[in-house]
Amino acid sequence: MPAPTPPTSTKPNPLPTENGQPPSAVAQFADGIVLGIARHWLLLINAAVAVYLLLPLAAPLLVNAGYERPARVIYSLYSFACHQLPERSYFLFGAEPFYSLSTLEADGLLPGQNLFERRTFTGNPLTGYKTALCQRDIAIYGSVLLGGLLFALLRRRLRPPSVKVYLLFLIPIALDGFTQLFGLRLSNWWLRSVTGAIFGGASVWLAYPYLEEAMNGVIQTEIGRRDQ
Repeated sequence: MPAPTPPTSTKPNPLPTENGQPPSAVAQFADGIVLGIARHWLLLINAAVAVYLLLPLAAPLLVNAGYERPARVIYSLYSFACHQLPERSYFLFGAEPFYSLSTLEADGLLPGQNLFERRTFTGNPLTGYKTALCQRDIAIYGSVLLGGLLFALLRRRLRPPSVKVYLLFLIPIALDGFTQLFGLRLSNWWLRSVTGAIFGGASVWLAYPYLEEAMNGVIQTEIGRRDQ
C-alpha cells in the first residue's frame, strides 16, 4: 500500500522580487509596516494630533506644579509653530482664562514691548500661565481631533466637499486673521476660536476621505501581492 502523500501547504509564497528571488525578511517587514499604517492611519493621525494638542496644555500645568524646566522645553518647541503672544493665548491657574494686552501690562508684562519680546511672557502667579499654543491654534487642532473622531464613525458615508466649498470655509479665518494682522481691527478670543475650529473641521472633511481612499488602495495592492 503506497504511503499517503503529505498535504501541501496552502500558504502563498512571498512575491518574488525582480531578480526572481523571494523578498528578504527586511522587505517583508517593511511591507507589513506599510500595510499596518494603511489599515490604522486614522488612529495614528488622531493619536499624533492628540499629543500635539495636549502638550501645550501640559506646559502651564507643569509650571504651576513647579516643573519649570520641562515646561520651558515645551514652550521652546512650540515657539517654532506659533507666535505665542500672551494677549492671544489662553491662561490656566490665573484670575481669567484670557487677557487683553492692557490688562497683561498692568499685571506683570512690561509695557511697550514688541511682538518678539511679548511672546516670551509665559505668565505669573497673578495671571496664571499661558498655553504653548495660541487660542486659534488650539481651536484648529482641537477641531481636527474632533473631526478625526467623528470621521471614524462616518468614514463610509462621508464625501469630501468640492474645492469651492472648502474655500468658502476659509473665508472666516482669512478675514479675521488678515484684518487683525494689518491693524484694521482687533479680534477676540471667541472669533479666533470659532474661525480656527471652522478651518480645522473643514480641512478634515476635505482631506480625510481622500486619505481613506488612498489607504484602501494601498491595502488592496498589498493583499493582492501576497495572494499571488
